[in-house]
Amino acid sequence: MNDTVQLTFDGDVATLTIDRPDRLNALNEATLEGMADALDEARGEARVLVVTGAGEKAFAAGADISRMAEMSVEEAHAYCEQGHAVMNAVESFPAPVIAALNGYAFGGGCELALACDLRIASERAVIGQTEIDLGIVPGWGGTQRLVRLVGDETARRLVFFGERVDAQDALELDLVSEVVAHDELDEYVAGMAADLAEKPQFAMAAAKEAINEAHEMGQREGLDFERRLWSSLFGTPDQREGMDAFLNDRDPEFE
Repeated sequence: MNDTVQLTFDGDVATLTIDRPDRLNALNEATLEGMADALDEARGEARVLVVTGAGEKAFAAGADISRMAEMSVEEAHAYCEQGHAVMNAVESFPAPVIAALNGYAFGGGCELALACDLRIASERAVIGQTEIDLGIVPGWGGTQRLVRLVGDETARRLVFFGERVDAQDALELDLVSEVVAHDELDEYVAGMAADLAEKPQFAMAAAKEAINEAHEMGQREGLDFERRLWSSLFGTPDQREGMDAFLNDRDPEFE
């Protein structure tokens, strides 16, 4: 990890903070490398991961345009591969990932939010796939994840026009699931993360994997995958504790 990314733990909740507030948390190669290292460190340790940006203005204002402007095709390909690897690692992280959108989330920042499981926005957040006005297209998964989240035509509009939408409009478009007051965002997300951290770890990882696979498989294959996954949880500490707690009318205490 490097000084552009911070990883902190509060019990079972890890927070990954992109720490380039002077550049609106733009995602250059060093930052992507730091994020990859942080995700590796948090994997297996965190029951919930929160992703956010340092400062008061930005979650992540996108890829680093000053760097991209000088790239050759070969360098652009390598940068794209690096970005995809990080977004895929967020999407496949074996625990819920919450994006705490505290400000601008443009381009690659929007794509980072899309790779998370849940998106909670400050009332000051502004979100957009803005690449078209740079003469490029989303390159870290935006054309694929955005369609699945908001539907085909809405995704086309956001990408074609490069629209920047405020938090309330993002809520109406299903880009985010909730909007909260800016000064309440950290506390609200911390409470949500704490609640999720109390859920059964094995079952939560299985639930996330099954939902992710729904985007990759046809329904028949997905139902078969779910059946096998469901059965495999029997005999785990999660299943034994959860059902024993239910039968004995007590709150479960998952490992």
